Amino acid sequence: MPDRNRPLDGLRVLDIATFIAAPLSASILGEFGAEVIKIEQPRDGDPLRRFGVATGTTPDTFCWLSEARNKKSVTLNLRDPQGADILRELVAASDVVCENFRPGTLEKWGLGFEDLRKVNPRLVMLRVSGFGQHGPYRDRPGFARIAHAFGGLAHLTGMEGGPPLTPGSTSLADYVSGVYGALGIMLALRARDRDGVGQYIDLALYEPILRMLDDLAPAFAARGIVRGRQGLGTSNACPHGHFQTRDGWIAIACTNDRMFARLAATMGRPDLVEPDRYATTGARLRDAAIVDGIVQAWVGEMTTDEAVAICAENEVPCASVNTIAGIFADPHIAERQNQIALPHESLGEVHIPAVIPKLSRTPGHVDSLGPALGSSNAEILGSLLGLDEGTMSRLAHAGII
Repeated sequence: MPDRNRPLDGLRVLDIATFIAAPLSASILGEFGAEVIKIEQPRDGDPLRRFGVATGTTPDTFCWLSEARNKKSVTLNLRDPQGADILRELVAASDVVCENFRPGTLEKWGLGFEDLRKVNPRLVMLRVSGFGQHGPYRDRPGFARIAHAFGGLAHLTGMEGGPPLTPGSTSLADYVSGVYGALGIMLALRARDRDGVGQYIDLALYEPILRMLDDLAPAFAARGIVRGRQGLGTSNACPHGHFQTRDGWIAIACTNDRMFARLAATMGRPDLVEPDRYATTGARLRDAAIVDGIVQAWVGEMTTDEAVAICAENEVPCASVNTIAGIFADPHIAERQNQIALPHESLGEVHIPAVIPKLSRTPGHVDSLGPALGSSNAEILGSLLGLDEGTMSRLAHAGII
């Protein structure tokens, strides 16, 4: 039976970042029990509240409701000295700070890592920026699209000879950086448990993208190979790509000779794996267009469901190329509860991606959707820091909270 306690119960995280990358790191920690206090600019809040598809009935978008899950919203103007002082009080009572300001910005406000560690030597601070805390490009602004371009992914995306394309999600680098950020925080907390001292994590948005480029770096360093766009397939295996059915698309991945032998038998073409034909990856890659054409002709006679079913029956790696509608209709995704629904006072049920990874004994949980702006001011500033109603009213009137 799952334990009601979560792995990060008792951990307090201050999320002073905006948009997705560093805030996602905080969200992941919150799913596994950390108390996450979202610090937002008074009046306007995090720009993520206005990013993506509008709900139509609330001031916030679906993106905010999903990605700001499990957080408590507190308004605080960090540019104001009084706001900075309040943040220092919160830091003294917290374990982690997540930020993504342009390098040097927090230092101007007296809130850099060296400033904050004076009030909390055990502080762990995640610092996400476009190009990192040092280097000749440190002052440049960065978003996920810039990271995709600079990190080498955009160059690989699209059809051969065509323009570089958006790699599916325009926010991919934000999400991947958020996961790496959460990993960095957990590593730093483990070191703090051992040594008693905090540290900061320096993460540039492009770095997780660069880290995931297969063997491009060693291949270029050793042989000068510059891989380009490969369209529907790949230069490492064949057939290994997307194929059109009568009513959609499927993906087939024959990453080794054994998998191709299964596919050849499934297609009723055992002749393809004869020693002088396409039994080896090298032989298939030399005639990739021919091999892919044979597979396409076979797949093109079937519906997507038929193609996936016959491949699955014969243990050929295959899946439909899903739209989000297909994802919601898929019984496997439903069985694994990869999508969950939470109640919202004006929207009814809001469906959002579920927590991953799944822990058998102490699983994570989504307790709430993205909060209303400043909805936890009284709880955090009043109960935690001890500010009275008069002080809070004065700070609100001055635009500090």
